[in-house]
Amino acid sequence: MTWETWTLYIVTVLALMSTPGPSQLLMLSNSGAHGFRRAVFTAAGDLTANALQMLAAGLGLAALIAASGAALAVIKWAGVAYLIWLGVRMIRRAKPNDPELDVARGQVALPVLWMQGFLTSAANPKAVVFFAALFPQFISGDAAFWPQFFILSATYIVVDGLFLAAYGVSASWIAARFKGTAKAWIERIGGGFMIGAAILLGLKSITEK
Repeated sequence: MTWETWTLYIVTVLALMSTPGPSQLLMLSNSGAHGFRRAVFTAAGDLTANALQMLAAGLGLAALIAASGAALAVIKWAGVAYLIWLGVRMIRRAKPNDPELDVARGQVALPVLWMQGFLTSAANPKAVVFFAALFPQFISGDAAFWPQFFILSATYIVVDGLFLAAYGVSASWIAARFKGTAKAWIERIGGGFMIGAAILLGLKSITEK
């Protein structure tokens, strides 16, 4: 893989991530509600799912997954329903100066935050097809496949991780500066982001990650 090809790939990935998707909205929501340090586990869950999806694409499973329309629908809409439920719960529990809200935040286990990120990304199994279509555009047939594949995969994960971190740090910084009624509104906005993530996930087409 040439330097020019890798640079073009990075530009392409940046363009694809120029608008927030379900995972970015989830990161905004969890960072605002739980702080960036805890929301890092949400990002880790998302990136884990991405890594598995890229591996599936590399192993040639994309065609099999794409052919299983019923399985795609079940996984996708289960993820949509889960995110809507989380969003509605956040909105309903948001009350100014409610000590139970802070307790509820602290009780959310880190594995749960990881699983939220993982399920949000995994609920879009068509991402496997996306990666299977994207990677061949930058892989040279004159060189070994797997080294090029791992470079592209690692690059995508790093760029995606940086985007998620930027969203998370921003949301956490803003949320930390609000108290009382404003803090409750941050919680409601976070719930809205969660529902927005579900809507975006439901609208995803086979050509989108």
